[in-house]
Amino acid sequence: MPDTSRPDSPSTDRRIRFALVGCGRIAKNHIEALARHGERAELVAVCDNRPEALQAAMAQTGVPGFASLDALLTGSDADVIVLATPSGLHSQQAIRCAAAGRHVVSEKPMATKFDEGMAMVRACRDAGVKLFVVKQNRLNATVQLVKRALDQGRFGRIFMSTVNVFWTRPQSYYDAARWRGRWDMDGGAFMNQASHYVDLLDWLVGPVDNVHAYTATLARDIEAEDTGVMSLRLRHGGLASINVTMLTYPQNLEGSITLLGERGTVRIGGTAVNKIEHWAFDTPHEDDALVANASYETASVYGFGHAAYYDNVIKTLRGEAQAQVDGYEGLRSLELLIACYRSARDGQRVGLPLVF
Repeated sequence: MPDTSRPDSPSTDRRIRFALVGCGRIAKNHIEALARHGERAELVAVCDNRPEALQAAMAQTGVPGFASLDALLTGSDADVIVLATPSGLHSQQAIRCAAAGRHVVSEKPMATKFDEGMAMVRACRDAGVKLFVVKQNRLNATVQLVKRALDQGRFGRIFMSTVNVFWTRPQSYYDAARWRGRWDMDGGAFMNQASHYVDLLDWLVGPVDNVHAYTATLARDIEAEDTGVMSLRLRHGGLASINVTMLTYPQNLEGSITLLGERGTVRIGGTAVNKIEHWAFDTPHEDDALVANASYETASVYGFGHAAYYDNVIKTLRGEAQAQVDGYEGLRSLELLIACYRSARDGQRVGLPLVF
């Protein structure tokens, strides 16, 4: 019989057992990341309600497969359940995992509604299990260098911050899965594709005081937006903007963040914040020598941060570290996304924190 007791204590005497629920577009990143930590972690099960996706994942990993979350929770001894399912399912699935005594790793966004995100946090807290929310772009070498410069005070006051996510998602992308582009299951360009960038802005230069946003569905046959702009006033007084579209011709062009401060200017660009394109400060620092080697080539908008993210998850469960992005941290960017959609819907500025 599987050991379904609550994993309240850290695991240091054996490998931590992970199960992956959802074997679609992002699943290979999780599978590859876990494989890189084979001495401390192992994938013990996969789950998907689509037979062809499940069979492919089983063939790739060599682990048992389950057609439903309930079957996995009953038939697997996984310590941690990784949710790579449609975003609108994360809340109910996380709550079921918590009730079964399993830790939870949720892909972004953690939910499509703020109350559902809160419900995930409460369920995991009350069950004594940990909730992790995947924000792997924070761990890109490029982003880490900028974060260090901010923490060292090299920028001085931040006057303006700009995020651009100029990608393309053809109609065939949305047609391939009925949940894509739906308000309840997915959200649009902000909630899905740009959610990592919303998180990066808040993490690097937040917190945010208020937002004013416009969204539009210009060329895709979906419920939610394919294009949007958001203006933000930061708590420290600086201004910011986030510009997003999934209509870039003919392919993904840019995923960037630019920070303009009184003593420094930095731009991380490339397809997915993978290249430091500008780095200038008034005072030299030893980190400046690391800039040339921080950039990397990638054909994927996901980057290579999943392995580093899992390292933190594993260390946290072993009692060797604190979670870098837990459920409470995940709620920050979700709240900002909800504020964006409220502003676009109501045509007015929305302050944070939100009032419910």
